[in-house]
Amino acid sequence: MSRVFNFSAGPAVLPEPVLEQAAREMLDWHGSGMSVMEMSHRGKEFISIHADAESDLRELLAIPANYKVLFLQGGAAAQFAMIPLNLLRGKTSADYVNTGQWSKKAIGDAKKYCKVNVAASSEASSYTCVPKQSEWKLHPDAAYVHVTTNETIGGVEFHWTPDTGSVPLVADASSHILSRPIDVARYGLIYAGAQKNIGPAGLTIVIVRDDLIGEAAATTPSVFDYKIQADNDSMYNTPPTYGIYVAGLVFQWLKKLGGLKKMEEINIAKSSLVYDYLDQSEFYRSPVAKEDRSRMNIPFTLKSDSLDSAFLKEAEARGLTQLKGHRSVGGMRASVYNAMPMEGVQALVEFMREFEKKHG
Repeated sequence: MSRVFNFSAGPAVLPEPVLEQAAREMLDWHGSGMSVMEMSHRGKEFISIHADAESDLRELLAIPANYKVLFLQGGAAAQFAMIPLNLLRGKTSADYVNTGQWSKKAIGDAKKYCKVNVAASSEASSYTCVPKQSEWKLHPDAAYVHVTTNETIGGVEFHWTPDTGSVPLVADASSHILSRPIDVARYGLIYAGAQKNIGPAGLTIVIVRDDLIGEAAATTPSVFDYKIQADNDSMYNTPPTYGIYVAGLVFQWLKKLGGLKKMEEINIAKSSLVYDYLDQSEFYRSPVAKEDRSRMNIPFTLKSDSLDSAFLKEAEARGLTQLKGHRSVGGMRASVYNAMPMEGVQALVEFMREFEKKHG
């Protein structure tokens, strides 16, 4: 059976070498006689898997020594509550920048725990851009500033790092983490669900500066307390062991590829191929401001939405799947994460060109 080019926004395509290695090791990991899924998280075998995964992630992102790396559960959405529970530290307000549907969800949960100041919003422009920082209204007494650095649904990405002064910057980087280098030291906390560029759904990574943990609200459940999780090497309870194992394989794949600088070059080339075609076409349209276009999630519309069904049906017949846009915005969306090969992007653009000739 041949594999399709899977443009799903998540769970998303994984590198084929990673899937092949996981398949080879499914019944017997390194002569242990066990699958990773069967291992005790306290056993020496899994402890080594966990340690290697953290070490490789630290190397890829150049994570400073004064940051903890946590492998947690609950998806990035669980962090919408865990962040205010852990980072308010006696303060009563936090700043949020609203750039799309995931920002809105984070804001909604934060309001249960503190006063939320929406420092900037692109809602009036239908979330098609990132508000310029000169327009932000930050509060100096805020506990932190929260941004969603890539909006999966709207296809809007921060290509710059906000300056929040002494107030910790918090980023939901779920849909573009590991797609390019990040200056971790400019953030107080970075979090990401795994199911885009890291591994299978079920694992969430949190990278948090040491001085921001240890003052969780008294009502915080133990399993949601960053300090407790850090003190227990993310094993206060049973961690998502298989997700950590596959993430570790992805980290190794990225290192062999040449690291995040090389990955960024590939991602620029892939996304540019699609955007360059969209920009010269009168049949397709990209709704996002050029300077804020995501390299990972590329939404676009056709000349008439009456053609959407035909586009999706013909694309699927060509092995190009999961191109339907999110129900809240419609149209199409091509997610071209790290593991999407250039051949998949080329096949998509060629199909788009043929569809335009046929229906334009």
